[in-house]
Amino acid sequence: MIKILLTSTALLFASTLLAQTDTSAEKYLLIGAYTKTPDEGISVYAFNTQTGAFRFVSTAKNVENPSYLVISPDHKYVYAVNETNGNKPGNVSAFEWDTVSGQLTFLNKQPSGGDDPCYITTDQDGKYVVVANYSGGSFSILPVKADGRLEAPVQTIEHTGSGPNKERQEKPHVHCVYFSPDHQQLYVSDLGIDQIAIYNYRQGDVQPLVPANPGFAPFPPGSGPRHLVFHPNGKWVYVIHELDGKITSFHYDNGKLTPFQAVSILPDNFKGKSWAADLHISSDGKFLYATNRDPLNNILTFSINSKTGNLVKKAETPTGGKTPRNFVIDPTGNFLLVAHQGSNNVTVFRRDKVTGLLKKQKEELKTTSPVCLKFIGSN
Repeated sequence: MIKILLTSTALLFASTLLAQTDTSAEKYLLIGAYTKTPDEGISVYAFNTQTGAFRFVSTAKNVENPSYLVISPDHKYVYAVNETNGNKPGNVSAFEWDTVSGQLTFLNKQPSGGDDPCYITTDQDGKYVVVANYSGGSFSILPVKADGRLEAPVQTIEHTGSGPNKERQEKPHVHCVYFSPDHQQLYVSDLGIDQIAIYNYRQGDVQPLVPANPGFAPFPPGSGPRHLVFHPNGKWVYVIHELDGKITSFHYDNGKLTPFQAVSILPDNFKGKSWAADLHISSDGKFLYATNRDPLNNILTFSINSKTGNLVKKAETPTGGKTPRNFVIDPTGNFLLVAHQGSNNVTVFRRDKVTGLLKKQKEELKTTSPVCLKFIGSN
């Protein structure tokens, strides 16, 4: 009887150890951050999509403040903004990705065309990179060479105007650049002037971007549109407002945005500061998640009506850290990870695919000022 017990215990230990070290369930995770030393930069971890555990792989060092990342459509290259706190114009850096070793190799960098670049995206072919310059109130488009290296900007567009919030809207603040599903339009959220500017995109033209007609979608004064996301069905667009804590839902039709709903992400009767951050939709299109930074430090779960696109709030969940800047749903949809700039940690939530609800896990990653999370390829 004792012998059988020992054998069963040994088998259980062995199976547990195997589950913890099984790399077949791992996906590479890139972490952009604010850096303090040359040894910091873009970190690469392997994230286990069965257990929620992290395994350190590598760091691309000597990268200044890579606070937002984008991966090329073929997953061969990674592009990062380099914020420089307004001391000098910002940059965009290019890296080659080795999916076997999990290493990033620096290729080159180019000026971003303005101060404090904060968001970056690529077109569907990876031939151009577009970067938003927050403090510069502008955005630039940079061609990509065949080897993944960046060329200097071929077009920089500066916005003009201001908003009623004198502290945050004294001038334009471009916060997000996002292509339409067919890549015929580029949508540019400007927190400073309460607009989503709309541009037609003509890949290969000397000046690839021209104002659309209508050229913008307006927002309530002082709302501060920050980030946007398209629903997987391509019919709806959702925009989070940083300054008034709301999400506006739009119908998307032939490039035009028509609002149909606005919901709050703040508690009822909340009197504190609104500091909304990020939003993402599950790959099945059933749920939208949105984060509030200090003092709330929470993530909200909304269900999405499959017929109307309307949002219904289901839950408010503490994120387990301070200043949740960016979050990501893992490729399997099993987990949601939140990066906390203020408390230097990445927390893990198991995600119920049926209800959309989140449950915090014990797994947690300690890392300096994480602000961007991106999954790339697979090993």
